Amino acid sequence: MKTGDTRTYVKLVTAADFAQFDDGLVHAVCSTFSLAQAAEWAGRLFVLDMKAEDEEGIGTFLSINHKAPAFEGEQVVITASLVKQDGHEVVCSYVARVGERLVADGETGQKILKKKNLPKFWHRTKYKWQSKRKTE
Repeated sequence: MKTGDTRTYVKLVTAADFAQFDDGLVHAVCSTFSLAQAAEWAGRLFVLDMKAEDEEGIGTFLSINHKAPAFEGEQVVITASLVKQDGHEVVCSYVARVGERLVADGETGQKILKKKNLPKFWHRTKYKWQSKRKTE
């Protein structure tokens, strides 16, 4: 794989993607949260091609600039472009469009780690934050 390679994910907007919180429906269009999840998946398509059977990808960052609505029944085409692959780090930029309409853009980051090391990683992180809270 090389910088500039692309992967595409197509998301059909449904009512499950609407912006909704505990106090009810905010608006009946695709939420920023749902777009972000789809954008991360588009970047993950690179990880799926790169990782070995004994490895897994974890998200490290996500930025999203939500520029226009996507309505129920529309297909959002998210095109991720490989910006950088440095060791186990994968960084992608993406654009999300409905036809010519730019719905969102931004970047995603993921790291590829050995599956066997993930429980230790999660435990270390949890312990670190629990210890920090106790000293505050």
